[in-house]
Amino acid sequence: MGSYGDRMNPPPDRGNRRREVAAGRLSRLIEHARSGALVGEVRGRPAVLVEVIVLLLGFLLFTHFHGLAGKDVVSATANALALQSVERALHLDIERTANEWLTEHPALIQPAVYYYRLYYVVLVGVLLWIFVRHADIYIKVRRTLLAMIALVLPVFWALPMSPPRFALPGVVDIVAGYDILGSHASRGAGNGQNLYSAMPSLHVGWSAWCAYAVWSALRDSHPRSALLSWLFPLAMAANVLVTGNHYVLDIVGSGVLLVVSIAAASMWGRLAERRRGRVRVIR
Repeated sequence: MGSYGDRMNPPPDRGNRRREVAAGRLSRLIEHARSGALVGEVRGRPAVLVEVIVLLLGFLLFTHFHGLAGKDVVSATANALALQSVERALHLDIERTANEWLTEHPALIQPAVYYYRLYYVVLVGVLLWIFVRHADIYIKVRRTLLAMIALVLPVFWALPMSPPRFALPGVVDIVAGYDILGSHASRGAGNGQNLYSAMPSLHVGWSAWCAYAVWSALRDSHPRSALLSWLFPLAMAANVLVTGNHYVLDIVGSGVLLVVSIAAASMWGRLAERRRGRVRVIR
């Protein structure tokens, strides 16, 4: 029999002890995740959770404000007519001819529609590849992508533009006729899309961003492969012309957008570095 003291102070319940140990381990695991890969840098790689939140928020804000911008149909049509006049003066008005060429080669229509729609897969794939395999340049190319989103929205608001499929007589709306997302996906104004934001072409712009990201990652180790990445936006430029979605000058505008965004991201990076330097000095 145990002593009177043992009976007054029984040993702790083993089940409670195990639960306390498990709770402690879970708490340490959560703390490690918070301070590690999810919300803190690991081996130079940005925090996963923070990156997901930043990119998702950027995409949602862009989608919201982009949809709100495409309402002024009268201005969009007038701007398209003015752009056509400029292109005629420069002998760049090839949109109708390019569209006719695709309609004369029906075997290429469906591949063109897939290329037009599925470039988002390449965009996400490149972003993930850079994050996993080339963390040293990830912040730079991610900043460039976010700068493109921020800089293009004022253009869409200030310069609405009807695409050739709406503004040029005789141009066949290829994507609407053969869309893998449904026949109304590229026409319905009530589905939240902005149908009057042809200038600049984000299909070409974001494809060019993909090429820029791959080129930045491979230019030192695999220079030839780095150069090949630029074939992707060149093919997209041809695609948006033959499908009747953009003008030649929209493609030029996409190139300008990328260059300005790279410069803005570089400035962003210098400002961030100065801020980190001031923090280190204060500490």
